[in-house]
Amino acid sequence: MAGHSKFKNIMHRKGAQDKKRSAMFSKLSREITVAAKMGLPDPDMNPRLRLAVNAAKAQSMPKDNIQRAIDKASQAGGEDYVEIRYEGYGPGGVALIVEALTDNRNRTATNVRTAFSKNGGNLGSEGSVSHGFERRGLIEYKAEVGDEEKVLEAAIEAGADDVESSEDGHTIWTAADALHGVASALEAALGAADNVKLAWKPVLSVDVDEATAGTLMKLIDTLDDDDDVQTVWGNYEISDEVMEKLG
Repeated sequence: MAGHSKFKNIMHRKGAQDKKRSAMFSKLSREITVAAKMGLPDPDMNPRLRLAVNAAKAQSMPKDNIQRAIDKASQAGGEDYVEIRYEGYGPGGVALIVEALTDNRNRTATNVRTAFSKNGGNLGSEGSVSHGFERRGLIEYKAEVGDEEKVLEAAIEAGADDVESSEDGHTIWTAADALHGVASALEAALGAADNVKLAWKPVLSVDVDEATAGTLMKLIDTLDDDDDVQTVWGNYEISDEVMEKLG
C-alpha cells in the first residue's frame, strides 16, 4: 500500500506479497551486483555497495542472496547493467524521476514510455524535471528506535542536515556526498536503519486530488512492476483521506 507520510508519498511502494517480495529481492540483487562491479567487492571499502547491502538487510534479504549478488560481479559472462534515468510528467502535472538498471536500453525505454503514455503521462528528456529536485541522502528509521529528541540529537551529532519525525517514523536527510558517513555514525548510535539511499527530494510538492491520484498510482505501480526499474520518485503529496479512499 502507498503510505501517508511525506517520504512514503514521494516514493510509492506496494505491499510485500510473495511475488512483490521476490521482485524486490531481484532489484536489490541487481543494485548490489552493479555496486560491487563498480568498486571493490567489500562493503567496508565500497560506500555504494555498503548502502546496497544495508538496503537489502533492511528488507530481510537472506545473507546467501546478498553474497551471491556480490560474487556475481566478478563472474565472467554476467549481465552488463547500465544506469539510466528517465524523467517525465504524470497525471496532474506531477514530476516523476525513474531510475533503472538495465542490460537492454531499448527494452527499458519502450516499457517506460508505454507506461507513461497509457497512464496519463508524458515522458520527457533527461533534465526536464530533475531541476525541481535536489539530490540528497536519505536515511529512515522506524518510530520504535526512539523519540524525536533522541533521533534529532543523534542526527545532529552525525552531521545530518534535517530530520522529519512523525508517528510513522523518522526521515533523516543529508548531503549526497555525506550519506555514507552520516549513516555509519547513526548506525553506531541508533542501530541499523530501515532504509539508506540516495534520493531525489522535490523542492516543491504538488497536491493531488482523488481523481488524479488513482491514475497516478496506476502509472507508478506499472513502472514499479518493471524488472528494470529500481526506484520511482515524484513531487506529489496525497492526503490521508484520499489514500484511504484509494485503499
